[in-house]
Amino acid sequence: MIFNSISFFLFFTVFFLLYWFVFKNSAKLQNVLLLAGSYAFYAFWDWRFMFLMAGSSLLNYYLGIYITKSKNEKRRKLLLYIGLIQGIGGLIFFKYYNFFITSFADAFSFFNISLQTHTLQLILPLGISFYTFRAMSYLLDINNEEIAPTTDWVVFFSYIAFFPSLVSGPIDRAKLLIPQLEKKRIFNYDLAANGMRQILWGLFKKVVVADNCAIITNQVFNDYQHLPASSLVLGACIYSVQLYADFSGYSDMAIGVARLLGFSGTKNFNFPFFSQNIASFWQRWHMSLTSWMTEYVYTPLSFIFRKRGKWGLIIAILLNFLIIGLWHGANWTFVCFGFLHGCYFIPLILRGTINKKDNLEQNKLLPSFTAFRNMLLTFLLVAITNIIFRADNMSHALQYYKHIFSTSLFSVPVFKSNMSTSAGLVFACITLLIEWLGRNQDYAIAGLLSKFPRPVRLAVYYTIAMMIFLFAGKEQQFIYLQF
Repeated sequence: MIFNSISFFLFFTVFFLLYWFVFKNSAKLQNVLLLAGSYAFYAFWDWRFMFLMAGSSLLNYYLGIYITKSKNEKRRKLLLYIGLIQGIGGLIFFKYYNFFITSFADAFSFFNISLQTHTLQLILPLGISFYTFRAMSYLLDINNEEIAPTTDWVVFFSYIAFFPSLVSGPIDRAKLLIPQLEKKRIFNYDLAANGMRQILWGLFKKVVVADNCAIITNQVFNDYQHLPASSLVLGACIYSVQLYADFSGYSDMAIGVARLLGFSGTKNFNFPFFSQNIASFWQRWHMSLTSWMTEYVYTPLSFIFRKRGKWGLIIAILLNFLIIGLWHGANWTFVCFGFLHGCYFIPLILRGTINKKDNLEQNKLLPSFTAFRNMLLTFLLVAITNIIFRADNMSHALQYYKHIFSTSLFSVPVFKSNMSTSAGLVFACITLLIEWLGRNQDYAIAGLLSKFPRPVRLAVYYTIAMMIFLFAGKEQQFIYLQF
């Protein structure tokens, strides 16, 4: 059950009516319904893995309480480590077991040593990376005395299983979501209208932009041997737009659905393609993951290596991005992807410009030449690196790069000519233009039309809705569902 499906529309319609008309008088009743709805939402994919999520929730619920009650520092640490080992262990088993086993065997085969290995036929539980990170941050924040544990198990279980952001984020933190769960939600028309706009924009980005771009990128990455290098470079750029439209579209819909239920969710994207360096890009891309990794991985590592000066920061950044890469999946392509992004920070650290803020000149229609140049170079760097992210394996990625470095790089790009190809290019450009015009908003169309009369705004929203029905590309699975 995904956001752009009829089944979700029917599910959420029933849920919404029950939530605001039947269970509206009590936070407890709202949370019971939210918990039941979240588990029903998850069970629609595979009911068996509900027990894994429930078991993880139960363990972390009691660990949070006993960490606070314990006055012995060693016991507190032991309880924290139990929770972290359970979370990381679950990820390793379901997500990385086969990867580590095969990589270990491949390392020995390099020296002509053959090992007999046994892999497991495992199904990756949906959303395990996201709800595991929620649970771990909850325990870490309690241990650091930043939050107090909740003693209401319904609240905690609802926090872990919160269905709007359960399967692909954003990674909501306990300090944001739990206080909202502990009080009764009252229907707010303005918040709900804002949520509907964000859902509309997210749906447009997913089914019109991302799904049409996918038609182009699938052609390019599946047939790269027979295309000119210029098509491969353009295909990588279009894939970057597809990835952004797909993932930020999901995040917009998740945040919008949460707003319809009276929640303010975690912002996950802040117009990343307008970044002027790679550090700014990661401050704007998948922000909930970036902030999670910064607080719980990069900052502790930077303290460990602080005596090494700038090189200590470099080591911390590289380790941080290796983990970010591996978080995305059990494939050497993701490890390499993370390592390269970590390497891109090295010049910024050495020059001392890692914290330099972007100057987007919010009130100007066009960026300065310097800002535009920096945005273009950052986008190209991200797009070229995304070839590894998209590739099936490292051999595929290296062959793709090999075909780029040829004289055909300066030829006219060639694609299979069809309406979907043209639509993908056109809608990608339109989306980037709208995002630029709305770059000082929470999301692109949040307040872009605020100065226009209500009939004009409604006409634009109806136009976007019609474009969704008329130009929706061939349905593609959300990319980040696999993570």
